[in-house]
Formats: sequence, C-alpha cells, structure tokens
Amino acid sequence: MRNLILVGPMGAGKSTIGRLLAKELRLSFKDSDKEIEQRTGANIPWIFDVEGEAGFREREQAVIGELCELDGVVLATGGGAVLRPENRSALRAGGRVVYLHTSVDQQLDRTSRDRNRPLLRTANPGKVLADLMRIRDPLYREIADVIIETDERPPRMVVQEILERLEALHPR
Repeated sequence: MRNLILVGPMGAGKSTIGRLLAKELRLSFKDSDKEIEQRTGANIPWIFDVEGEAGFREREQAVIGELCELDGVVLATGGGAVLRPENRSALRAGGRVVYLHTSVDQQLDRTSRDRNRPLLRTANPGKVLADLMRIRDPLYREIADVIIETDERPPRMVVQEILERLEALHPR
C-alpha cells in the first residue's frame, strides 16, 4: 500500500478517522486543509475571503499533488478536493481511496458549531450541504476503492471496517 486517502463531505470524519487509521497502521497523517493553512499562515475562511474559492482551489490542487507523491501516509482531503479532474487523477494515483459517506443530517449535526466552514456561512446550511452532496457524491464514488458509511458510528468502528475492507481487497 502506498497511501490511504480519505475523501468525503465535510463532517464525514475524515480528519478524526484519518488520525486513528494512521496510528493503527503506524503511518504519518496529513490533512490537506491543515497543510494549506500551515503553508499560508492563514486559516481556510480567511483564504476564501481574500482569494475566493478559486484561489483556495489553486492552493489545494498544488498541495494535493504534492501529498499524493508521498509514500506511506494517511491523507484526509477537504470536501471539495474532488471537484478538479487533476485532483481526482492525483488521488487515484496516490493510493487506496476510501469514501467516507455520511448523510446531510449527520453533516449538519457535526458541522453546526464549526466556524471554520466558509461554505456554510449562510442562512440555510442544510440546502448548501444537500446541493454540494448532489454535485460531489458521484465524484467521490468515481475514485473510491471502498465506500464506508459513517452515520451514527463511532470512529473506531469505522476504522475497523476500513481495515477489514482493505484487507479483503488485498489479502496478504
């Protein structure tokens, strides 16, 4: 296995589950959004405010390209990372892709108190999440080796299922 890459919508648990997976597999953990923040010295909402979504997506593409070249990492991506064809190609080539699927209701519940979500700064975040899911779900599915449901499930249970499903794909 080169890398293990987690894709899915915001609130699916990519960062939490990614950290647990990395610990379990004794790999390093990378989060593409955190990497962007470290490199720019600014948080994601600030980048969106100053550079717009297009500016953020440029930075994201560069970081994802680099991170997918690494070997032996668990990578959590931002929810919109799959929007660009270049990112989808890099993610597919970078390792095994796991789509953490979750419902819009669960996303709302998990993101309602998070101020670091610029796309949800709106009167109707539920509609925004539903619209994003309609666009992005087929893209997540297009590149996924494995699809895992995360609704109402403890992170450790999700980690265990990922490990079992990946083992089934490539028995030792």
